[in-house]
Amino acid sequence: MSGERMPSHIASVFFSVSIDGAWRSTAEQSLGLHAPAAVARHHLRQTLAPVLRKHCVLDPAPAQDAANTALSRWLQPTAGIEVTGSVQLTVPTKDRGLAEEHARRQQAAELEHEDELRRLTHLQRVLADPDLRRVWWMARYPDRQEDLTSLAQALQDLPIPDGRAEDDLRGDIWHYTDRLFTTLRTPQQREVFLQALTHTLRALGHHDLTPTASQWQADSTFGSPPV
Repeated sequence: MSGERMPSHIASVFFSVSIDGAWRSTAEQSLGLHAPAAVARHHLRQTLAPVLRKHCVLDPAPAQDAANTALSRWLQPTAGIEVTGSVQLTVPTKDRGLAEEHARRQQAAELEHEDELRRLTHLQRVLADPDLRRVWWMARYPDRQEDLTSLAQALQDLPIPDGRAEDDLRGDIWHYTDRLFTTLRTPQQREVFLQALTHTLRALGHHDLTPTASQWQADSTFGSPPV
């Protein structure tokens, strides 16, 4: 079978297939088969088709290896006959062009999806943060400040997005620490925070930063004004 077209993983894009097949009888009579060669060709096509539908014409070498692996052993399509074969694949210029165009479109769609996902994730992070949400709303809708309260109520259960990258994690820690600072209302709270900070720096091995935190702690007295 020479030059037969068989679809790739894109149904409208085809490999050009040449199959070199053979068959043999496994009984004294092939149980009444009138055209064993036709049975052999049909079975080799049927075996090859699902293999090629898993592969792209832009990378034909793996497709040919997989095809030959599937056809090279003796197969038994029906009682009394066994078939085997090998395959040679080529890719017509038109089909390669179609596959390249499909790949470009798919890549563009994936990039657009990633951009949209990043945009939505950033917006979720802004809306989930009360401070950022307030600034965002004031900048976007300066004449609708009265709606900010209802927006905050609607978004009160909105979580900060998961799956943060390392840089995002640093930003989240920074933001969390900044919010923690705003909750320190009394000298006692400041003293507890500085003790915890000093202990954390020692545990992380940041001995160069520990003296500064210790100095802040020494300067903190219960009689000092709230920070």
